[in-house]
Amino acid sequence: MVTARLIAANLQDKGGLQMSDVQSTATTNPQPSRLRDALRKARIEAADRTGVVVELRDAEVARLEIMNEALDPLFAQVPEKVDLFDRGVSQGETPRLWIDVVAHILMGRAKRIYRFVQDTSFGRLVLAESHDVPVIVDAVTDYVARRMIEREHAMVATPIVEPPVVEEAPKRRGGLGMFVLGFVLGAAALFGLALFLSLRNL
Repeated sequence: MVTARLIAANLQDKGGLQMSDVQSTATTNPQPSRLRDALRKARIEAADRTGVVVELRDAEVARLEIMNEALDPLFAQVPEKVDLFDRGVSQGETPRLWIDVVAHILMGRAKRIYRFVQDTSFGRLVLAESHDVPVIVDAVTDYVARRMIEREHAMVATPIVEPPVVEEAPKRRGGLGMFVLGFVLGAAALFGLALFLSLRNL
């Protein structure tokens, strides 16, 4: 408002527009968009001109960066203590947007289709595929939710079931002594029987 008044004052001094004209001009001319939105638009336009202005790989990286920015609100809600995810764009031979160590987004063969995949022990699993950013964002949101639930289940302490206590039968004490005593008594009985028979024969 102060700027409009200063401009109006300068214009009045110079015999230019009136105050009402300046206010209407300021109202009809909106402020330029933020730099981030402008960069986003420029990346999309550059990606659409693949093979004309930018190289194919650069277009893939640009589209993955657009997807990465679209995922910012989602990962802003993930608690800091959850260390499951390590998001970032790798610019190797095949550019990828990593979500964690096993899931990432890459461009399909059409180079304008996002493909969200997960590497498993049975091979690569395609979780979602679309040229629409919101569709992939929804798929990543579902994936992040499942991973967080798996983490919660893994952190729950499973109660340890102790094996039932089996009471052992009391051990018989003096087993060897009883055997020796029985042997001695048996031998004495035999000796006595033999002595009795010999005396009887006399």
